[in-house]
Amino acid sequence: MMRIRRTTISASEDSLGTLEAEARRRSVSVAAILREAVDEKAESLRAARRPRVGVARSSDGLAAAEVTAEPVADEPS
Repeated sequence: MMRIRRTTISASEDSLGTLEAEARRRSVSVAAILREAVDEKAESLRAARRPRVGVARSSDGLAAAEVTAEPVADEPS
């Protein structure tokens, strides 16, 4: 089961109004809409950080994750 962590967000009235309207349209809570949006953004960030290299052996024996400038994101626990 996935653990849920509570947090506080700040957003414009316009953005929150849009999310509240979507929550009413779907008959779900605003929290459910926010969780979905956060999950989608986190997945997008993780996908963008994955090394874009082919499957091959390097001449120096280092893995792409060891030499990349950006860390490869791990799945949250």
